[in-house]
Amino acid sequence: MRLDLALRQATERLQAASRGDARLDAETLLMHAVGRERSYLYAHPELELSCSDVSRYSAMLDRRAAGEPLQYITGHRQFWGLDLEVNPSVLIPRPETEHLVEAAIEVLRTKPMARVIDVGTGSGCIALALAKELPQVEIEAVDISPEALAVARGNAQRLGLERVKFALSDLLEKFLDQDAGLDMVVSNPPYVGESEADKLQVEVREHEPHCALFGGEQGLDIYRRLIPQAKQVLTPGGWLAMEIGFSQQAAILDLLSDWKEVRSIADLRGIPRVVVARS
Repeated sequence: MRLDLALRQATERLQAASRGDARLDAETLLMHAVGRERSYLYAHPELELSCSDVSRYSAMLDRRAAGEPLQYITGHRQFWGLDLEVNPSVLIPRPETEHLVEAAIEVLRTKPMARVIDVGTGSGCIALALAKELPQVEIEAVDISPEALAVARGNAQRLGLERVKFALSDLLEKFLDQDAGLDMVVSNPPYVGESEADKLQVEVREHEPHCALFGGEQGLDIYRRLIPQAKQVLTPGGWLAMEIGFSQQAAILDLLSDWKEVRSIADLRGIPRVVVARS
């Protein structure tokens, strides 16, 4: 089968299944199936695909048409210029989370020797982005999932950022009995309300890990635990930076009523996406 025909048929199939940007997804999966860059696909429409390429491509299209996220099929996601490996053990990093990285960097640039904990690290995207930008900062990352930590450690090794330390912990429990002396706690916690599950895309609801998505009935349960724990482990004047969900700003600010310099940061659509506060 010619490359251009395979791509056209794949696009039509994904359009019929209403899966994302059908053409872009079809191209991305074909790139992955044949091990070539997008420019190669455009330059060689007449290429005859091998039987193994066609079989591999067809299997990927089956998965995408059934609703599996593109990133789990290819096993990769770009975040902050980093090529991260992902699988169903971890949440797929979103572009919106880069606002959290930006907020953390803004604070930490004035604290070159700071100690930072990334809570609920998942793929390691936040911790590794900070490590890339702030080579002098001491960074640790925790997660409650051993499977997620395996993914994060693998990403750190692939990217040459092994200086990030990873540990198993339910939020900050590991540090509560220590003189932690943390300068910043950063987190993208589970914040989707269970009452809102039916509003999620099928790719998210049926494929991404629920423990990384849902934060109780209203999506606030993790914040109610994390905020007082952060207060306990931060040094005086230490910072907490968290991603928040749509419409959660008022509730989160209430939980931070005894913190200082509390501010929210909106995304490009004007939606409050990050909250930063000082202990």
